Amino acid sequence: MLRKFSFVLYVLLFLVPSGWAQSSTAAEPETLTVDQAIAIALERNPQVLSSRARTDILEGQIKQVKSQAYPAVSMSTSALRWRDPGLLNSPTVQDFLPPGFELTAYASNLFGYEVTVAQPLYTAGKVRTALDLAKLEREGVGIDVTKAEQDIKIRVVNAFYSLLLSERQLEIVQDTVKQRERHLAMAKTRYEAGVATEVDVLRSQVAVANAQPQLLRSENAIRYARSALNHLLARPTDFPTKALGDLRLRKVDVPPLEEIVTAAFSGRAELQRLRLNEKEAEQQKKLANAESRLRADLNGAYGFSARDPSNLIDPDFTRWSISVSVNLPLFDGGRREGMVEQAVANQRIVKLARSETEDNIHLQAQTAVDELKRADQTVQAAQASVSEAERVLLLTEQNYRYGAATTLDVQDAQTAVLVARMNLFQSLFDHTVARAQLRYVMGLEPLEKNDVQQVNP
Repeated sequence: MLRKFSFVLYVLLFLVPSGWAQSSTAAEPETLTVDQAIAIALERNPQVLSSRARTDILEGQIKQVKSQAYPAVSMSTSALRWRDPGLLNSPTVQDFLPPGFELTAYASNLFGYEVTVAQPLYTAGKVRTALDLAKLEREGVGIDVTKAEQDIKIRVVNAFYSLLLSERQLEIVQDTVKQRERHLAMAKTRYEAGVATEVDVLRSQVAVANAQPQLLRSENAIRYARSALNHLLARPTDFPTKALGDLRLRKVDVPPLEEIVTAAFSGRAELQRLRLNEKEAEQQKKLANAESRLRADLNGAYGFSARDPSNLIDPDFTRWSISVSVNLPLFDGGRREGMVEQAVANQRIVKLARSETEDNIHLQAQTAVDELKRADQTVQAAQASVSEAERVLLLTEQNYRYGAATTLDVQDAQTAVLVARMNLFQSLFDHTVARAQLRYVMGLEPLEKNDVQQVNP
């Protein structure tokens, strides 16, 4: 009986955790629209979360800098026991002592405690400049968060539509396989009727077999695209994520290149960050210059000091001090000059980085416009090609049914339809991604509202 109970207990312990895992997995939505995928990525992606966590670090740094302007109060206690030889260390003390008389050094105690206060009076603007720097960096971290979110959005858009493209391409290959299987059945029927040769049947069988590797490649492409999307969504790579939407052509009015570049210069987070870095470099220069200026501090202390611990609350044993210290560096070995040189060099580097980034953004804008125009023209050509290829395949199959076309004619027509459909969906993918990339270059959301949940009726 005990063995049966132990066996049942082991089974329950094994099944319950697996049930919990299944329930937690089942809670994850498998089918996602592009806006849902972006929302999940913004909530979970480690890069976005780490950039947001830096905000807390900056808040702590600001508090740390502010503390330099406030008084620092501390309390200390001490207990000292010492023995002072005093006259015993004198080489002539024995000349003054009566014969047989000896001096003894007795041990004594000294106890004390005190409260000290230190308050900066004048720092030549160092505290204010450091605080301004911390506030600028806090603003910069906010810009970094925006940049991380923009980057993850465009990456999710690319990964989402790559999965969608792979799924559509698999459907096209599957339809092609079905067409070739139907043609194989037709060839066998014609062969049995004596109006086709065995070569026609063999060619149809070879065409069906040749479609299988392409089918496997399409299935593998889906697994790869799904893994890439799951990685951005912080999901297991094998999670069965499905893309809900479709690839369709949507005309957009492309503004002039000058307007795109102007919008990018004002909207791109990296340029905003570099402009902020220029301000920080200026503050760093001011901070370096303040190193050689006068500084004044107020220091105060109040406490008790006594040999007998019972006197530590007696007002007669109090001790206090107050002082103002003024420090004016006269020579620091070139430390301030070195700091100023670094700040000036940093200013120059930041300006060069901003100029380079502006050039890169101008190039990105030109490339995005050209790519969108190319994709637009490619989609139109691919749509016409699909219509023509499907019409040719229909006529060729009808001709073959009546003996007016060969098996090779049908296979060529099927291949043409396959290639045309593949090109069409690839062009639609390129057009969708190009639209998102253009908006990303301008510092806007990658997708407009009417881009979301693109589902064909």
